[in-house]
Amino acid sequence: MFAVIRTGGKQYKVAKDDKIKVEKLEAKEGDSVDCEVLYAEGGKKAKVTAKVLEHKRDAKVVIFKKKRRQNYRRKKGHKQGRTVLQIMDVKAA
Repeated sequence: MFAVIRTGGKQYKVAKDDKIKVEKLEAKEGDSVDCEVLYAEGGKKAKVTAKVLEHKRDAKVVIFKKKRRQNYRRKKGHKQGRTVLQIMDVKAA
């Protein structure tokens, strides 16, 4: 059974034992979290529980701006925080 969940403004199609990277959540490693279900297989209502495996950061994205012949250069970097979730159960309600 699969379900479509929403977290961090994005939607993910998940099934039992899937591992997904989502926007950073305010939960400790090892905690269990309930996800907002938008759709479940067969149009039924469902409940999705996930376990927080770890918090980490993505690879650095470099932002570089330049205007030719103006001696204008700006370099900036950004690392987005992520939470790795393991889907423990997808139950039809």
